[in-house]
Amino acid sequence: MTATAVRVGRGEPARTAPWLLASALLGAAARIAAGALWLNEGILKYRAGFGSADILLVAQGAAGNSRVPFFFRPLGALMQAAPDLFGIAIPALEAGLGLLLVLGLGRVLTAIAALGSIATLMLYWSSDQLIAQYPAMVLLSAVVLALPRAGRVGVAWWWERRRGR
Repeated sequence: MTATAVRVGRGEPARTAPWLLASALLGAAARIAAGALWLNEGILKYRAGFGSADILLVAQGAAGNSRVPFFFRPLGALMQAAPDLFGIAIPALEAGLGLLLVLGLGRVLTAIAALGSIATLMLYWSSDQLIAQYPAMVLLSAVVLALPRAGRVGVAWWWERRRGR
């Protein structure tokens, strides 16, 4: 009997506890929503031609902004030194986080993607680059982390069931 199964009674097969199923489905919904928002961000940047000019705009705007904390300054300097690299890496990071979250590749990769999501959003926020959906994306990512079964219903689950046949 696994942790997801509960004995119903004598001779009856084990079944999944309703609260475990609800937790997995709520986590999966939050994971997919956060992933879809990240995919949208990454694809939008690719389609808009996001590049070194945009990175320089962010880095220069953060350099002269009193609301940007001290710990962002070294990254801002690095962004100014290598804008071409960041112009490619940022949309790729966003699309990659979105893909990992949407697919749900098990507990560990889902937790890593959710942590990466929160860290990236906090970095954007600290550079004073805040748009309306970022707080919602942080909340969705936090829900994914809070519900460890969030990565259970996804590609990893489908693959397990497929191999079990």
